[in-house]
Amino acid sequence: MRRRSKRYRKDIKKQPQEPQSLDEAIKTLQGYTRPKFDPSVDLVMHLGIDPKQADQMLRGSVTLPKGIGKAKRVIAFCQDNDAAACSEAGAVEAGGDDLVKKVQDGWFEFDVAIAHPSMMGKVGRLGRVLGPQGKMPSPKSGTVTQDVVTAVKEYSAGKLEFRNDSGGNIHAMVGKLSFAQVDLRENIVAFVDHIRKLKPATAKGTYIKNLCISGSMTPSVRVAVNAAGGVE
Repeated sequence: MRRRSKRYRKDIKKQPQEPQSLDEAIKTLQGYTRPKFDPSVDLVMHLGIDPKQADQMLRGSVTLPKGIGKAKRVIAFCQDNDAAACSEAGAVEAGGDDLVKKVQDGWFEFDVAIAHPSMMGKVGRLGRVLGPQGKMPSPKSGTVTQDVVTAVKEYSAGKLEFRNDSGGNIHAMVGKLSFAQVDLRENIVAFVDHIRKLKPATAKGTYIKNLCISGSMTPSVRVAVNAAGGVE
């Protein structure tokens, strides 16, 4: 059984038993004892989808209005004549055959991989190593694109990728605990609204069943979801 820290055991006593309004949930979360670093704020949504059905799987990307307070290390699989522009846009590595070989040889010091469609014939061979890490470029997530330079800029600034897990849950980082309450609220509302718009036509019953937020090392706080599937 996992042993919790003294700080966590103290904070769990403050954890509300019932779902709270979004403003109250953020206030509760920011009232927990803070560690010495600035924790991420994570959101989890339990959705009424069947992950086994291909037409009910959710995957995509979204840019939150207030950012997430964290830059990402991005690489770009592109034609050699685009490599310099991608590097200027923020890519830690950019190029074609040499970059494919570097990753194939075991270099994974990056968070997101962007690829031009013309490179996918070569990048495809990296699926076995990048797929399990969630780093394989995909058109659905916006990481396979004709405009690699813009994609590098967006993902370097913190554009989020998301996909449901086998339990029908969506996990996302929506900011830092040090964010102003109004900024966290804006990010959370934007993310929830984005997921609401992606509701599969074949999903039946309640779509957003549960929603909670937590810090990297804090108890979670359940957020009340209204009849329309939004947060207030």
